[in-house]
Amino acid sequence: MKKNIMNHLLLAGFLAIAASNVQAQAVKADSAVKTTAIGTTKVWGTVDGMAIAGLVQGPSAAEAPLQVACVFEYTEGDIFNAPPALPAPLNGMVHLDHALQGQITEIRKSGKFAGHAFETLLITPPAGALKAQRLLLIGLGNRNAFNADLMTSVGAVALREALNLGVTSFSFASDIKDAGIDSPTALVAGNVTKGIIQAYRTQQYLKSKNLATYKPVTKVILLAGPAFFTTAGEGIKEAIASFNN
Repeated sequence: MKKNIMNHLLLAGFLAIAASNVQAQAVKADSAVKTTAIGTTKVWGTVDGMAIAGLVQGPSAAEAPLQVACVFEYTEGDIFNAPPALPAPLNGMVHLDHALQGQITEIRKSGKFAGHAFETLLITPPAGALKAQRLLLIGLGNRNAFNADLMTSVGAVALREALNLGVTSFSFASDIKDAGIDSPTALVAGNVTKGIIQAYRTQQYLKSKNLATYKPVTKVILLAGPAFFTTAGEGIKEAIASFNN
């Protein structure tokens, strides 16, 4: 009798522990899939009068005078094969390509824009195709050689091109995960931010020496997907703090 009672107690304890583990795993899974609503925006900080904001939005739907988007050297179906690319409903580059009637894929596939690291291509989309008036593609080079450090220079290229075009704000999308590269979100966002600020300060220095003229950039919008907004913000805030301290 005592043995049966002991067995029942042990079984009850085991079931309680198992239930606790299942509940913990469920909570963990639930927290893992929590996302930020599309359209959410937040200014992460300001440097030299330039606000650095985050926005949960795809590059085809973000309103700005200039939209920057990044692409790797072309490989067949690279943004469409999911996985490793993000599924089409969450893939900003797929939406951007569709908005331009497949022309981004066409110019990449044909070699008209190779996507070599730091290569740029400026597109003026048909009226109403995008929320932005102009689209700037920046190449990221070979996807198999990608390193997050590259994004500092990419951010600098974006800022300089924005100044050359005379816009006072622009929107930036790295589109790395869209292309199927599992990149470190916070580090990438932070490096883009650093590149933008460093390039802007260089131009400010040149202007102080009467070696440059430009319209001040008052706002940069860094786009992020619903699952990456908070993490990207952490990297952006850390980058901003490094310049303000």
